[in-house]
Amino acid sequence: MAKRSMSLLRQWSSRVFSVELDARSAPFYFAIQESHRGEEVPRLFRNVQKYERCYSVFVCSGDRIQRAKFYWELKDKLQRALPPQCDFLPMSSFLPNVKHSLMKGYFVKDTSECSSSTERVLSDFIQNDPVLVCSYLRGEDGRLWTQRLRSHAESREVGMSQEHYVVPSEAPDYHPSTLNLINSDVFYSFEEAYKVLEKCGDIIPESTAVLGLVGQRPQARHKPDCPVIVIEGLDATGKTTLTESLRDALGATLLRSPPQCLSPWRARFDQEPPLIRRAFYALGNYITAEQIGQEAMQTPVIVDRFWHSTAAYAIATAVNGPVCNLPSEGSEVYCWPGDLLQPSLVVLLTLDPEERRRRLRARGQDKTEEEQELDHNQIFRLRVEEAYQRISGPACVTVDASPSADQVLQQVLLLIRGKCHL
Repeated sequence: MAKRSMSLLRQWSSRVFSVELDARSAPFYFAIQESHRGEEVPRLFRNVQKYERCYSVFVCSGDRIQRAKFYWELKDKLQRALPPQCDFLPMSSFLPNVKHSLMKGYFVKDTSECSSSTERVLSDFIQNDPVLVCSYLRGEDGRLWTQRLRSHAESREVGMSQEHYVVPSEAPDYHPSTLNLINSDVFYSFEEAYKVLEKCGDIIPESTAVLGLVGQRPQARHKPDCPVIVIEGLDATGKTTLTESLRDALGATLLRSPPQCLSPWRARFDQEPPLIRRAFYALGNYITAEQIGQEAMQTPVIVDRFWHSTAAYAIATAVNGPVCNLPSEGSEVYCWPGDLLQPSLVVLLTLDPEERRRRLRARGQDKTEEEQELDHNQIFRLRVEEAYQRISGPACVTVDASPSADQVLQQVLLLIRGKCHL
């Protein structure tokens, strides 16, 4: 931890801090500086009562697996250890426009009239866990707030001030979560995803079995002999019906992603933090790609979901708030991995939200956590749909799935014949 925290502390006063009140609103941003120049109080602190105390707890570790695991468990640890009068909000700290500079943690507001218990718990965290803790102190006139970095050996070594004035900050050009997306939430090479699961071998024994399925490296990428058509879309848009009909109409092979061979471990990895969970599903795409390459030597291949789904859901989950918070169109975040087999055509099925919900109810099946989020959070659904549309190399061709199954089939067959000359 020492090497990483030393690096962070040297640039501490250059950082911007972000606190999210909820997943739908824009975050509150503030910065810190060594002198006060008459700036107003940041919005986050304007309604804090005189007896309330504010803190931030950031995860800080040089081992990104440990960092991801500890952040994943941090809120539960805080809730168990701190008094019930404490409120928690997701918080981050970052260097504007600097990739991989994002630190995650929580903003803690203690609404009890005595903060001694909270102080004791946070002191224990500093001593025993990979965290940086800050206290926020109100000036006597109530108009000045300072951030105090709690006693930390490395801060004294680099000679930095442990107390800074808290001042408002403009919102950054992009949501801060976008700084850490690449090869953390979305993976762009086999090697990067493999390394994550390889480092998890001691703490997640199932990782070894998964790595045994994928080998040391993917087969060299090549253009398939026969067309490869991927069908994408949210659940209940008709993917299963369409893919099975296309298989029969074209005499094709039908594959699904994630591949069936990963089924024994999906529930296990779904419990893990995004870094590990996304690496697991990224490797699933490379297994599917190998299957595609083998089957496409003889027949056309239809694939029920592929990298578009993996990336769209990961991006939409990592970046909160309205669609405008997503990385801009053309960003490298939406580029197809250079070592992953490219399909000949990607069809994205779309459907009116109410009709999709009606179909889901008719199924009577259990929903995944992400499907539940799609149901009750319209903004999340819009982010997923927009992320699908922005992915390039290849881009999605959108097809309205609301007509009858046969009409949708005929429309997609026309697309395939025009694009793939079948």
